[in-house]
Order: sequence, then structure tokens, then C-alpha cells
Amino acid sequence: MLGFWAVSVVFVVAPGSDWAYAISAGLRGRVVLPAVGGMLAGHLAATLLVAAGVGALIAGAPGLLGGLTVVGGAYLLWLGFTTFTRPASPLVEDVAETSPARWLWKGFGVSGLNPKVLLLILALLPQFTSTSAPWPVWAQIVVLGLIHVATCAAVYLTVAVTARRVLSARPAAARVVSRTSAVFMTGLGVALLVEQALV
Repeated sequence: MLGFWAVSVVFVVAPGSDWAYAISAGLRGRVVLPAVGGMLAGHLAATLLVAAGVGALIAGAPGLLGGLTVVGGAYLLWLGFTTFTRPASPLVEDVAETSPARWLWKGFGVSGLNPKVLLLILALLPQFTSTSAPWPVWAQIVVLGLIHVATCAAVYLTVAVTARRVLSARPAAARVVSRTSAVFMTGLGVALLVEQALV
């Protein structure tokens, strides 16, 4: 468990679309919990898919995984575009942009539609299980997945709260950070789509 946790920490602390989304939610303030909750639900869903054996099916079907990659890339492009055109500012909050349900579902999409999350969990979790252990493999995967989700929760909440505290008195800087996050999400989306086009 400690070995898997160390690998999980390395994965989670590396900035990516989840970080960009957490920063954007942090700048909005009241939507931090639903936004992070949505991302955690996406990671948990990937873990449960792997535990149920569906992850192996997806990994064994390149067309299915390719389709998921295209959907995930397109979603990141859309999210990056909307974040860039409506950058977050701690002093200006649009009611439509502070809907908890909306941020929860967007968060689920950020991590749940990210094929890299599924592949990472699919590639990592089985390596830290043992068929000779007293627990069945699926239960070991669920426990390791919960450790990963807890790590994600700690890091993403820290990122969101830090973004809010550091940038709350600097609306211009908050807009720059929000737009930078948007560019990062868009870049990831483009990279996913280009990767599929070259396959």
C-alpha cells in the first residue's frame, strides 16, 4: 500500500487538467467542494471500472479507447475555451458560473473522460495486488483506488484553497492564472486529439 501511495502521490502532484480545474474552481470560491468532488468521482469511477474488469476490456479494445480519447480531448478543448473566454475572478461571480451541480459534473468530466486516468489506474493498480493475499484482487483494487482518491482530495483541495487565498486580492493575476489554466487544458485536449490522429 505504501508503494502504491508513493506512486499515486507522484501522479497527483504533477500539474495537469485536474490542477487547472481546481485552480479555476478555487478562484470562484463557493464551488470548490463540488468541483473537487466531481473530479474525485471520476477517479473513483475509473477505479471501480478496473475492479469490475471493464477496464481490461477497454484497454483491449483500441477503437473504444481511441473513441474515449477523442471525447476526452474534445471536452478539454471546450472547457479550455469557455474558461479562457470567461476567466475566473474572485471579485466577479456569475450566478450561472457558481452552480454547484454544474461544477460537479464538469469536474467528473475532467477526470472521468480523461483516458490517461483510466490507463494509469489500469496499468498501476494490478501491479500492487496479489492473488495469494487474503482479500480478492477486486477488493485490493478498490482499497488502493480509495487511497488514490484520498490523495487526490488532499492535493486538489490544497491547490484550490491556495489559489483562492493567494489570488483573492489580485483580480488581474487571478484572470491571468485562469486563462493560463484554460490554455493548459486546451493544449492537453489538442495533444489527445493529435495523438489519436497519428495512431
